[in-house]
Amino acid sequence: MYLGRIISAGKTENGQPYVSYRVSSRSFPNRQVKALEDEAAIIPKEGFEKDIFKNTYIAYNCLKLVDDIAIISNGSQTDPIADKIALGMNIRDAMAYSLITMDYEKDDYNTPRIAAVVKGSADSYEAYIGIVTDSKVLVEKIEDGKAEFISTYEKNTPEEVAYAAEDPKAACDFIFDQGAFAEFEHPVCSVAAIFKDGKWNIAGYNPE
Repeated sequence: MYLGRIISAGKTENGQPYVSYRVSSRSFPNRQVKALEDEAAIIPKEGFEKDIFKNTYIAYNCLKLVDDIAIISNGSQTDPIADKIALGMNIRDAMAYSLITMDYEKDDYNTPRIAAVVKGSADSYEAYIGIVTDSKVLVEKIEDGKAEFISTYEKNTPEEVAYAAEDPKAACDFIFDQGAFAEFEHPVCSVAAIFKDGKWNIAGYNPE
């Protein structure tokens, strides 16, 4: 089954807050994730930079950290969600405002925008996952202790999932081709962050 881009967030099976994202693509597979200390981006591989002129939606910041909060998405909505949160807006409203303002992508497929935000601190943990399509806007709270995923195609409503990962690298591997995600086709790259010892740690995975 082809789901397109996939986001999963919440808490792992051992109770660690996490966010993760997988690029799956049939049309533009020549992409990679560039992970830094407090953010990550999806960019074309070397030699395929001209692809952004064919489709402006294929390169974007996919992950940003704002203090103890991680924001992850499949497009340029990452930045406005992070900006609103940094200015003091609550997570739910920042997601809803940004998704409805950015709207679905105006490509040949009306690709939905998806996003998740997780506040990692144990005393104030919060997690939300959301989507905007050409027919709906949804921002849903993820119950403490649970993990969910959503995708641009087929799985447009959040579904609960068992997420096994001990660290960011394992979280990247898991959404790429393990567990419930193993059956989903055309993985390209993945990125994830796990909250541990009071901070988020980011990793990216680009297969050889």
